[in-house]
Amino acid sequence: MTHNDIKYWLALKFVEKVGNVGFNNLIEAFGSPRAVFDAPVSSLQKIHRITQKTARDIKNFDNWVRVEKELELADKSNVSIITSDSSLYPKLLLNIYDFPPILYVRGAFSDQDINIAVVGSRMASTYGRFTTERLCRELAMKGITVVSGMARGIDSAAHAGSIAGKGRTIAVLGSGIDVIYPPENEKLFEKIADNGAVITEFPFSTQPLASNFPARNRIISGLSLGVVVVEANEKSGSLITARIALEHGREIFAVPGSIDSPRTKGTHKLIREGAKLVENTYDILEEILPQLNLNHTTAKLSDERPIQDHSGKSEELNADESAILKLIGKKPVHIDSLATDSGYQIHDILSILMSLELGGYVEQLPGKNFVVKE
Repeated sequence: MTHNDIKYWLALKFVEKVGNVGFNNLIEAFGSPRAVFDAPVSSLQKIHRITQKTARDIKNFDNWVRVEKELELADKSNVSIITSDSSLYPKLLLNIYDFPPILYVRGAFSDQDINIAVVGSRMASTYGRFTTERLCRELAMKGITVVSGMARGIDSAAHAGSIAGKGRTIAVLGSGIDVIYPPENEKLFEKIADNGAVITEFPFSTQPLASNFPARNRIISGLSLGVVVVEANEKSGSLITARIALEHGREIFAVPGSIDSPRTKGTHKLIREGAKLVENTYDILEEILPQLNLNHTTAKLSDERPIQDHSGKSEELNADESAILKLIGKKPVHIDSLATDSGYQIHDILSILMSLELGGYVEQLPGKNFVVKE
């Protein structure tokens, strides 16, 4: 998209009271922000969520200096501005009702991302931080991208664990992308950008106001196939994320903790209400694998599935799993080679390999290399 096109997206975003739903309704009706600005007031105010005053504000918009400054800041900060009609925009996020029409991105999305959100208390215990880091490290090693909010406590541990597992991670901010909060996470911010993406829907210089975080939480949920909650009291913002995730139709997971700790009252409440109890990565993966819309049906996952026949003739393997397993031997083979030799898409290969790994057929080595498990 050209500089000239993006400026109209930003301008419409800067019009007070347009909102995400109103913005998206306008794009659906007129095709582009530029066409919105060219439309008469009488046509604009017919759009759901656009009042007569808002329609007039659109027609009278003249703060192009702010728009140009925003573009200059993005250029200087190595920040991409991704609009909802871009092929780079996360497809899963488009499925939520009030998806943000604009995302500021430091780093990059990947069409290979399989996202799981991990959130929890800012006042995390040693147990909570350790469990989160271990869980996210193991998820990363299995090709999962960990999404969180870069807050103190559990969020920071989630990002750190994913990076330690040589995986990708995405941080969603409740501030402008140039406002690092909490400030002590500056180094973590840079590591996340180098190993995934830091994103926000808020313009540059937006401060981390409390009112921004529910909006931030809906993006965390919207990006993800499921949300894992680790340590949350009964009034935790993480429970808001879980509630939003339910509205989005996402899977909800909760890590149990001490029955004596107020930090786990919220997570235990989620479990009582039907969230899946998480003891290890298998508890998460067996729920999300069926959501990946593959052409094959994933066999029942178990870390105790018997290893019967590495030639691919086992009746427990489906055709796709057998095809990939035939390409893997005792010598490490990289996932890119598997994709080339099999003709499968990387996204599908990752899911098949996770199924084979969970079933005890293959073992993942560092650098996305795989061998047959002895």
